[in-house]
Amino acid sequence: MVHNNRSIITGTGSYIPPNKVPNEHFLDRTFLNADGSSFDKTNEEIIQKFEEITGIKERRYAADDVLASDMGAKAAEKALEDAGLEPEELDYIIVAHNFGDVRADNPVTDMVPSLASRVKQKLKIDNPYCVAYDLPFGCPGWTQGIIQSNYYLQSGDASSCLVIGTETLSRICDPNDRDSMIYADGAGATVLESRKTDEDIGILSHAARTDAKEEAYFLRMEPPFDSDSAEAPLYMHMDGRKLYQYALTNVPDLVKSSLEKADLDFEDVHKVLIHQANAKMDAAILKRLGKLYDNQEVSDGLMPMTISWLGNTSVATIPTLLDLIRKNKMEDHQIESGDSLVFSSVGAGMNINSVVYQTP
Repeated sequence: MVHNNRSIITGTGSYIPPNKVPNEHFLDRTFLNADGSSFDKTNEEIIQKFEEITGIKERRYAADDVLASDMGAKAAEKALEDAGLEPEELDYIIVAHNFGDVRADNPVTDMVPSLASRVKQKLKIDNPYCVAYDLPFGCPGWTQGIIQSNYYLQSGDASSCLVIGTETLSRICDPNDRDSMIYADGAGATVLESRKTDEDIGILSHAARTDAKEEAYFLRMEPPFDSDSAEAPLYMHMDGRKLYQYALTNVPDLVKSSLEKADLDFEDVHKVLIHQANAKMDAAILKRLGKLYDNQEVSDGLMPMTISWLGNTSVATIPTLLDLIRKNKMEDHQIESGDSLVFSSVGAGMNINSVVYQTP
């Protein structure tokens, strides 16, 4: 009997900053339109509408002396311990992020050396054949790292990979932009190992796409709304309506494609772990996915959510969510042996991906 290399998740870890930032934190902000003009609504009204649409009530910010690589290393340590794997045994460290180590007192991108090399140093790994590299792929970066790891593990090039998603989004958002209330900080890490078996377990399939002709700059770096100076710092801004419509139009089709590759139906899926930037958008995506399967109903508990208290942590969202569920820290959500999971994300680029995973 021929046994195939299967990519199995053997450990997860996360770092959730202790600093809670409720919506009331923004009551004294000066929110502006993109042209620098003021709103005709009070901050109370702006924040109330924001919470209704996004579902976000609070988020976490990293302490001023904590960097993205610090959080990534802390999450990695927990994942390695969970997997029972020594750091020296790792073949690959892939760190997904978008802005590098952004200091609280100097918000510029710092990516040299790579965050993966910084994490490797923090883990005190001597092994030179543990290859460490970064993966900037927008919010779907961690999921893309899982896809790349699967290729390494299936090919026999590696026996273990560590995939980290870490970000300090709070330090690169325009304080005058209402969307700044979406962003948060955190890190999640996942250990994958190869297992020779003829069972259909582990990563079953994936799908991905990049739309960059008209959509590349839906998320972009621009000066703050209160300045038109060429010397002003660049902050992240987005076309929220265009991004919403793009995600609603394209994410369900891509998830369906990944399920078809795995020879699974929508009703076979136990959990959908999706990137979370807008609760209403995610609910609409899932509902539209059900419509692609003859209007199948979306079962309660299919899509666990952390956005209400963690906000949008970009590449850290899905690995953090996965870690919380695996360690029974999400009320009413468990993952059992034989469950089929979908990991899916959409973000800057514009990039979308989806991975189908079956727990051993």
